[in-house]
Amino acid sequence: MTTVFKHPKELLERVGEHLGFSDWLMIDQERINCFADATGDHQWIHVDPERASSGPFGACIAHGYLTLSLANLFLPQIIDVQGISMGVNVGSDRVRFPAPVPVGSRIRGGGELISAEEQKGGIQSVVRITIEIEGNDRPACVVDTISRYFP
Repeated sequence: MTTVFKHPKELLERVGEHLGFSDWLMIDQERINCFADATGDHQWIHVDPERASSGPFGACIAHGYLTLSLANLFLPQIIDVQGISMGVNVGSDRVRFPAPVPVGSRIRGGGELISAEEQKGGIQSVVRITIEIEGNDRPACVVDTISRYFP
C-alpha cells in the first residue's frame, strides 16, 4: 500500500518511518535479456542459461544495475507526494548489492524515509529502498534515493 503525503512539508514530520512495500515483480529471462541489449552487458552469467546453470549461481542472474533501476518502478508504489508542481530525481547514495537475483525470483521494494529537509524552494527527501528477494534473508539491493519535491 502506498504512503500518501498530501503536501511535501509532511515529509519533515515523518523521518524514520517505514513507508511500506511495492508489489512483487517476477524477474524473468526476457527482462534480463532486454536489459543486456539496452546496456550492452551480455556477460554469460546474465544471458546464457546453459552455461550459467553450471556457474557459481546455478542459473542466470539479473544485472545488479537492472535490480537498481527497478527502484524507479518501486518508489512510486511506496510513496506518493501530492500538492507538488513537480518532483525531481536528484540521485542516489550508498548503493549495495548484498545478494544476486536468480532468474525466476520475485522481488519487491520496501521504503524508509531516512531524511527530509527544506532545500532550494522545495523539500528534499532520502528514501532508502531495500529490494528484497522472496524467500531470501539477504536483500538484492539497498539504495538511498534522493528526491526533491516542489510545491
